[in-house]
Amino acid sequence: MKAVVVHQYGGPEVLKFENYPDPVPGPGEVLVRVAATSVNPIDYKRRAGLTKDFYPIKFPGLMGVDVSGTVFKIGSGVEGFSIGDQVFAIADNTYAELCVVKAADLAKVPQGLDLIQAAALPLVTTTGNQLMSATGVKAGQTVLVVGAAGNVGRSAVFTAKDRGATVIAGVLKRQMGEAKTVGANQVVATDDDTAIANLPPVDAVADTVGGRTAEKLIAKVKPGGVYASVVGSPQNAAKYPSVEAVPVFSKFDRKTLEFMAEAVRDGKLVIPISEKLPLSEAAEAQATAEKGGVGKILLVA
Repeated sequence: MKAVVVHQYGGPEVLKFENYPDPVPGPGEVLVRVAATSVNPIDYKRRAGLTKDFYPIKFPGLMGVDVSGTVFKIGSGVEGFSIGDQVFAIADNTYAELCVVKAADLAKVPQGLDLIQAAALPLVTTTGNQLMSATGVKAGQTVLVVGAAGNVGRSAVFTAKDRGATVIAGVLKRQMGEAKTVGANQVVATDDDTAIANLPPVDAVADTVGGRTAEKLIAKVKPGGVYASVVGSPQNAAKYPSVEAVPVFSKFDRKTLEFMAEAVRDGKLVIPISEKLPLSEAAEAQATAEKGGVGKILLVA
């Protein structure tokens, strides 16, 4: 098969589109013919060697975590999937024409959702949903979603609204117009100190940004509230012992992914797609993604 192979850590130029051995599904595994994958921050951080202490690449190796495609072969002991099923997942080694996925980590693409579009959804929508779950926010409570214009943030906003919470979308000043499309009840500029000072106390914060912004916003959580974050707890969390700081690490959950994908299919949640490029242009795709932006970049196999 053709795949995007990494022989060393470095910039986008280390991503080489070349031949690579076909993977073989073992017991409990499914071989997926990849329709598309997507670029996530974890991909280019991993390529650069920033995650080598806990998520290394064994050279020559592959990368990528999102996948959508069709079932091509089925390993022994697998039930519930048939050849030709349209599927998607959070997996590994997805920048390739073929990808092995554990059957337990695989979901069927909801009928009516485009198979290519489905590749944009697994990691960001699952993470956003699980981030909001970590806040424990309930109907009638107020939650601030930091980085609400991003794809994890959008997913968190949708999840909170679905649970009956009041949502404040925290974004940069330059994103204020765009943030009005994410479905929040209110928008606040997190790089405007006056706006932050005027923000009323909230029951919880769901953070996708971190850094100094987090250190300011933890002060806005009510005593007994929760500060959940996918980018680590605020550095000054110890100064706020009445606030529970909860780190969030996304993990695959079939029901969650299906629920979020159905919301996208039904137009209740929008995950913007900015570009679709051939898998062979993974280097260009990662270089573009590293510059920042809102839309997902898809790599079509």
